[in-house]
Amino acid sequence: MKEEIIILKFLRIILHTILIGLFHVGCSVIDALHFYSLSLCLSPQAYNIHVNGVLHCRVRYSQLLGLHEQIKKEYGSNVVPAFPPKKIFTLTPAEVEQRREQLEKYMQAIRQDPLLGASELFNSFLRKAQQETQQIPTEEVAIDICLCNGQKVTVNIFTSYKTEDVLDAVATKLDLPDDLVGYFSLFLVREGVDGSLSFVRKLQEFELPYVSITSSRSSEFHIVLRKSYWDMAYDSDVMENRVGLNLLYAQTVSDIERGWILVNKDQHRQLKSLQEKGSKKEFIHLGQTLKYYGYIKFDPCVTDFPEKGCQVIVSAGNNELNFHVKLPNEQMKEGSFKVTRMRCWRITSSVIPIANGTTNPCSSGQFEIKLELSFEYLMSKDRLQWVTITSDQAIMMSICLQSMVDELMVKKSGGSIKKMLRKRHNGSIHRSDSQQAVKSSPLLDSPDSNREQIVKLSTKLTSVSLRGVSASNLANNISNYAFEGIGDDDL
Repeated sequence: MKEEIIILKFLRIILHTILIGLFHVGCSVIDALHFYSLSLCLSPQAYNIHVNGVLHCRVRYSQLLGLHEQIKKEYGSNVVPAFPPKKIFTLTPAEVEQRREQLEKYMQAIRQDPLLGASELFNSFLRKAQQETQQIPTEEVAIDICLCNGQKVTVNIFTSYKTEDVLDAVATKLDLPDDLVGYFSLFLVREGVDGSLSFVRKLQEFELPYVSITSSRSSEFHIVLRKSYWDMAYDSDVMENRVGLNLLYAQTVSDIERGWILVNKDQHRQLKSLQEKGSKKEFIHLGQTLKYYGYIKFDPCVTDFPEKGCQVIVSAGNNELNFHVKLPNEQMKEGSFKVTRMRCWRITSSVIPIANGTTNPCSSGQFEIKLELSFEYLMSKDRLQWVTITSDQAIMMSICLQSMVDELMVKKSGGSIKKMLRKRHNGSIHRSDSQQAVKSSPLLDSPDSNREQIVKLSTKLTSVSLRGVSASNLANNISNYAFEGIGDDDL
């Protein structure tokens, strides 16, 4: 009789677990810079953490509680956000969802804290969880890192090497000096059958590059070495070294060949002549004068500016987001949004069920992630307007914006760009309120028009506290204080 009771209790627990899992199937998205989202998976009390919609790791409540206790011990309970308490009895589906939301807010709070989010304690926890989830043992392996010219550099590493370790290994193999390593980063990219390149994300310190590339399980994903700064003034530092010069030259040639940098016939002849002479520095100097030099080009996506549903190609560079928009009347327009006039921005993610031919979309158990980047832009004096981009690369765009602002703030404060690039963390730079002159730049001019900055505005960019965002499933806000006091005069 006792055995039957025990079996019945055991079966009830299993059934309850399955029901909870079915009730909460689906996933949210992690911003590699700013926010974390958790979703309950089918295993008991396990939570999925995703990066750009891809599973990063799976963790249990007890593991997160252990992390919380370690953080409290290391940094003090006064700086650590509240953690969802233990429950004595089995959780109901509603309580499970409540706990998931609480854990999600906890992880977001940790990640957004400049001290806790950048801590080795937090990042090492995520790296270990990633390795355990993908069931990849710690062992020595060879990994291929692609250069911009298509050449592969093979380095021997351990599977437990973090991003900085892999970058250092590549630099050692290439004989790139230590003081230039920080000028470059590793990017996860997807290469199309036509040779097109799509940036997935910049590899972060909370992930293991070998595990990330292995878990993708597709030959179309690669890790690419590219420069990680925006101001072309720093090219001179890189070009002083032979290896740095070769890397920068290879990237410039690649961007021109891909059409990311615009070249006319006369410029093309000059570039070809410099290539034949082996004049790499002169080639780069000429490249610096060309349109979209140093920009990252994103896949075609959708924007609501100037009208909803417009097709757009977004490029990031020169402290701006450049829009090449196709209007509903098939007319093409181009314009730029300067980061110095973006009051704030946010990432919104939504989980949308895929119907797969069924009458009930939720019954398919499959979902797609809808990502949006929205920024509040100073269109004219005293007029701010939200502009939204719907793109799978929204988080990568956000990372680009943040790194541009970081550079501007360091330059403004007279800090060391080398130190920032070498030890850059993912958190925002906080600045006090200040008042600066901001110049306007025309929006949606014709592609070949000469754009002039003609209107000078004055505005006070105060401390930004982002509003809530309405979404079908989940809204994740990015608080950003790094724009305060930056004007176009600082460029």
